[in-house]
Amino acid sequence: MSPAAVATTAADAARTPNELGRIPVAEYHLITDHDALYARERNHFRRDLEEIYARGYRPVTISQILDRKIDLPRGLSPIVFVFDDASPSQFSYIERNGKLEIDPQSGLGIWLDFRKTHPDWSNSAVFCMLPGAAAGRSFFGDKGIEGQKTEWRFPKVRYLHDQGFELCNHTLWHANLAKYSDAVVQEQIARGQLAIDSAVPGYKVRTFALPLGVWPKNRALAKQGSWTDPKKGTVVHYNNEAILEVSGGPTRSPYDPQFNPLSITRIEAVGADPVRTLDQLDKNGNRYVSDGNPATVARPAAPAK
Repeated sequence: MSPAAVATTAADAARTPNELGRIPVAEYHLITDHDALYARERNHFRRDLEEIYARGYRPVTISQILDRKIDLPRGLSPIVFVFDDASPSQFSYIERNGKLEIDPQSGLGIWLDFRKTHPDWSNSAVFCMLPGAAAGRSFFGDKGIEGQKTEWRFPKVRYLHDQGFELCNHTLWHANLAKYSDAVVQEQIARGQLAIDSAVPGYKVRTFALPLGVWPKNRALAKQGSWTDPKKGTVVHYNNEAILEVSGGPTRSPYDPQFNPLSITRIEAVGADPVRTLDQLDKNGNRYVSDGNPATVARPAAPAK
């Protein structure tokens, strides 16, 4: 979406550009009928979208951060929405008159409904997926769990890709990588990537979310490794460009010399967050604010001597 198509307000125009400021990466899990540590009540999620939009934030993907393609009008700020685990509460289908429809009460349904009245809210969110976890939290449901059919799994992943969302690897079944051998760590990550490729052939997975925020004993394997399929003998290689921590607060700008794409910190959507963190960014004056010019990098003003 071009900057000209993005709505701005007087409050947006009044912000001083600072493209070395911090970027919130909001982490969501279940979208349900109650708030909990790993659950966001549906109306609370709706309020998050409204509040974040009103504060002058627009969604971007991790890939956009990596590529430094945060193309927003002057005064607006980027935010990354990340949905972990691929549960049915995030993306579910319902059947009506022989046709599949996205459940309007699922996280994706709420997101798409929000876009109807906020057309400058793009599909720039990140889905970090599990293909083999228990309790239906894998590729958005399986085997009738929460009404979701096995044959819907790959179409859901393809739909997200076709609509512009970023696909992210979260391992095969959410293993605590610190507890396993190097071989198992590589199998978990490689098979997670392989499953995404099975749904969207040729898709380049760039982002990996650490399950539980736990690194493997050999940290280098979170970025790069390989696994050999014992049945086919084929070798699956992976090379992640971005690694998502489970917490740590808003992440650094890609223009910040200390930005580390292999340790991108996040804000868990729990209680008053992520909105509380947005308050802190404004209070501290370290919010990323676009200058509207992709050819320049706006830096904070030097303190008066």
